Amino acid sequence: ECPQAAGNSGGGAIPPECPMHQQQLDGDNMMPPPNQRPAFDQPFPLNQSRETSSIPRHGTGKNWVYPSEQMFWNAMTRKGWNWRDEKEDVTPESISEIIKIHNFNNEKAWHEILLWEKFYDEECGDPQLVKFQGRPKDMSPKARFLTTFRSWPKPFDRHDWIVNRCGREVRYILDYYDVGFENSDDSVLIDVRPAMDSFSAMRDRFKVFMLRNVPRVASFLFEYPMIPKGMDPAEISRTEGNEDQS
Repeated sequence: ECPQAAGNSGGGAIPPECPMHQQQLDGDNMMPPPNQRPAFDQPFPLNQSRETSSIPRHGTGKNWVYPSEQMFWNAMTRKGWNWRDEKEDVTPESISEIIKIHNFNNEKAWHEILLWEKFYDEECGDPQLVKFQGRPKDMSPKARFLTTFRSWPKPFDRHDWIVNRCGREVRYILDYYDVGFENSDDSVLIDVRPAMDSFSAMRDRFKVFMLRNVPRVASFLFEYPMIPKGMDPAEISRTEGNEDQS
């Protein structure tokens, strides 16, 4: 049960759905303040340590910090997840592995953003992440095109990241696909690109399209050609098609 007054919890864990947990969201990540308190029905203790990322947090002089295992558990239960629905698969080891995958994917996504930002190295060599927001229910136009006309599976998640490019905010769209690469620990494809809401973003998207598809021509057009390493979903489709024919 929820305590009736502050300081009257009896020393036990407070259920995450209690009013004292319904706090204002952080505008930078659309999450409530860090909650390291164990959930009332949690079957085992979880690590509360947090790992610092390589991603600079704009305006703080510090890097973003990833959630702990306990914070992740609390966030999932707050969204309606019930560990009993999959209790055979929920173990301390599985939660730890989920956190590792979460952190790895964020580092991979930031690395891709830095490759896009290489186009602006001369004017800004220190891009920083301002904020981000998960938008799993909002399919991006590109994802909708790929699923409709290229028979690509729907992304299981979408994020929008706002990057500060030395005073200018740039929005990046990140679509997450479960591609299930064989013989690989990395089974998530993240399609990272700037949203086409400015002329510079459209120009960058055109440059990368040229670099990926006609690199010899692009090398003559662009003085400093730079291409994000992560593969585009369309490129994955072409690669798989070539492998099937060989």
